[in-house]
Amino acid sequence: MTITQDPWETLRTSALLGTDRRPVPATALPLADAVDPSDPATALLELAALATVRRRAGALPVPAVEPPGPPAPEDTRPELPEAAARRLAVLLAGRTGGSGTLANLAELLPQWLATARAQGLRPPAPLIPGLLDTARARSELRSDAVALAGPPGRWLAEQNPDWRFVLRTAPPEPAGRPDDPTDHRLWHEGLFAERVTHLTLLRRSDPAAGLELLRSTWSTERAEDRLLFLDALQDGLSPADEPFLETALGDRSKNVRATAAELLSTLPGSALALRMAERARAAVRLADSGTHLLVTPPVECDERMQRDGIAPKSPTGRGERAWWFGEVVAAAPLATWSRSTGLTPEQLLALRVGDSVDETSSSWADDLREAWARAAVRQHDVDWARALLGPAPVPPARGAGRARAQRATGAPAKLLAVLPPEERAAWTAAFIEVHGLGEAFQLLGACAAPWTPPLSTAVVTALARAAASGAYPWSHSGVLGMTERALAPETAAAVEDLAAGAAPDSAWSETFARLAGTLRFRAAMLNELRPTDPAP
Repeated sequence: MTITQDPWETLRTSALLGTDRRPVPATALPLADAVDPSDPATALLELAALATVRRRAGALPVPAVEPPGPPAPEDTRPELPEAAARRLAVLLAGRTGGSGTLANLAELLPQWLATARAQGLRPPAPLIPGLLDTARARSELRSDAVALAGPPGRWLAEQNPDWRFVLRTAPPEPAGRPDDPTDHRLWHEGLFAERVTHLTLLRRSDPAAGLELLRSTWSTERAEDRLLFLDALQDGLSPADEPFLETALGDRSKNVRATAAELLSTLPGSALALRMAERARAAVRLADSGTHLLVTPPVECDERMQRDGIAPKSPTGRGERAWWFGEVVAAAPLATWSRSTGLTPEQLLALRVGDSVDETSSSWADDLREAWARAAVRQHDVDWARALLGPAPVPPARGAGRARAQRATGAPAKLLAVLPPEERAAWTAAFIEVHGLGEAFQLLGACAAPWTPPLSTAVVTALARAAASGAYPWSHSGVLGMTERALAPETAAAVEDLAAGAAPDSAWSETFARLAGTLRFRAAMLNELRPTDPAP
């Protein structure tokens, strides 16, 4: 019998409409006698399977296509060790080796890629397509993935439109000089995200060239684009950028003006910083007695203040004078206060704060402290950040009870990020020892990963306390997710002990077992990437 209709289309139509509405004309299909027609739904699936095999078996080879252009350039970097290559294949496939025994491997891939890139290794060629597919789906991986794929990855991207993002991702080498034609082509013809990335990388290698490139097209850019381009000047920001930023204070866009003002405020010697210092000294002064500070907030937001980035209306719902006051103090150089009072940050923070009209009022104390904290973060002032955080929390005296320990005030995570990494980790470990994990999520996020052994030990101890207290693991889900990526792998044995000591089949037992398995996996993963000593 001659088949006038494609069997596959016949089956697809029956599947879409349902076998009740469109029965499969089994007798009209090849191999129809191989299925049982008594169950139409099952017959449909069996016929589809047979049709699939039949179509594949009958496929004819297509003519060979010559590869376009020259072959891929040679990648001279050393290849991944065999064990590390197998590990990469597992991470790209997302296999865990057992249901529920490990964390989501997708969360560990960024750490693997960053480590392999730092070691200057190259993946085996068969793994590069899978690496590029993964990077296509996860933009946060692209920088490391493209660097790891190297010249072969860029060659492949020229052949496959799905991987064209590789060609738009800056190579790991430093960006070129401004007279490089490639720079001008990418800047003038690239997509917006590519232009931002290019400007950022150029600023890191040659700030003056980046500024000149931005200046060349500034007047033709859209306001929303000008905002992000201006933000890219944070890399390599110096007094040489001040004239351009001063000009940007007169931009049509208020967001551009505000960003220019914020950048200028991080340059202590800029004209804007000096103007803000003058306003700040008028708003806050040391009382004649030297025992307290007196606050006189601005009474208006004049045109000069608005040009310096202060909005006349508060976008936060705060009172206007409180808003103006906070913006002025946050933008003033922190060195202003020690120069005008002769006091250290710790001494200034210890003073009582009163109103210039009513010296007994302390209504401005929180506003002043919050503005100083913003200034410390913006200016990356370690001394002020340390003073605002205060000393690391100390456990209460034996028998005094945990409730008597003094809590840190405010939201210290941003201040914590200003401190050196080791000090940051030590402060957070002390905080967790006193206060547990309930308020530690943002603090832990500010600490460099992997966490130091003392911080990792503090987290494991706090998890043990949480399990013993009867809390449920999901009440600490955020911290637990972070531990899988950041906890020092050396703590695996301690976590395994917690798993063994938990009630069998309990939520904590499963949680600790999963965490221990992940730590063992990470330890092996990182060990495979460590350089080996050459044989004698």
